[in-house]
Amino acid sequence: MLPNDKLNLILRRHDEISARLNQQPDSATFIALSREMAELDELVGLIRHYHSLNAQVSDAKALLNDPQTDADMRQMVEEELTSLELATTDLEAKIRLALLPKDAADEKSAILEVRAGTGGDEAAIFAGDLFRMYQRYAESRGWRVEVMSMSEGTAGGYKEIIAEVNGKGVFARLKFESGVHRVQRVPDTETQGRVHTSAATVAVLPVAEEVDIDIKESDLKIDTMRAQGAGGQHVNKTESAIRITHIPTGTIIFVQEERSQHKNRARAMSLLRSRIYDEERSKLDAERAADRRGQVGSGDRSERIRTYNFPQGRLTDHRINLTLYKLDKIITGEALDDVIDPLITEHQAAQLAASDT
Repeated sequence: MLPNDKLNLILRRHDEISARLNQQPDSATFIALSREMAELDELVGLIRHYHSLNAQVSDAKALLNDPQTDADMRQMVEEELTSLELATTDLEAKIRLALLPKDAADEKSAILEVRAGTGGDEAAIFAGDLFRMYQRYAESRGWRVEVMSMSEGTAGGYKEIIAEVNGKGVFARLKFESGVHRVQRVPDTETQGRVHTSAATVAVLPVAEEVDIDIKESDLKIDTMRAQGAGGQHVNKTESAIRITHIPTGTIIFVQEERSQHKNRARAMSLLRSRIYDEERSKLDAERAADRRGQVGSGDRSERIRTYNFPQGRLTDHRINLTLYKLDKIITGEALDDVIDPLITEHQAAQLAASDT
């Protein structure tokens, strides 16, 4: 059974918000109430449908208990009752999921960081493959990907690449990608046909707004310098690169991708806010961290989460013992949902189990 007291409380809150909005409050209050109402709308619809189904179930049972109900009517009501009870059970499951505690960052955009790990040039090539996988996946969902910083590998791929993925619910879809991704394949440079193992590290951080994290200007050390590496004469003549050091945490951000010093500073500040915000979330939200360890991993960048075996066309996610033989479609981003969806389902199942104890 669902907690009716909690359902009724949600309905009352929804009615209260509706009444306050009709009173034309000030702009800030109107925006806050509108956001809360939008978050409740879908759940309220489910609850009202649930109450309607329960009323229909009660009516059907009353007819069956009525000795004046004839045989033909009784058969029809029994069939309807079976259908109603199935629909009610299905709706209960949806409401239970909707009642689970929400990660405040789920609807946010995300910072995606991919770094080559052990394996030399092949690790950098694999890091490039992973980034393109996420990039194509993002494009398929209508998200926008903006590279913030990159360091290319000597034989292709990236030693490191950092990008901002903008869209609704990006962090919710990508947050379980954090960790060590291992690849097993025969490199193009391998003449003996031997399978090599290398790795890349992925980190996914929620994009933090200024309201999420307060960074004092006095806590920053900002250096400007000429951009390094390729980029033409312009980058070598202007000090467009930005390095920001957050003194209290020792966090250092370096961005040089844009020709404009102003744009590089904005990107560096966005990345700094997101890193500090993620650190604060990990420290302050101990319950969330424990949940992630118990369900699909902690998101620790040192944790090996997945293996991509190219000779066998096999992907294995070690956290939920998921094995799929469609690596060619996953690595292009086409079938990445076949990995992400089970991770989210496992996470929700563990949350439901915890809520029942």
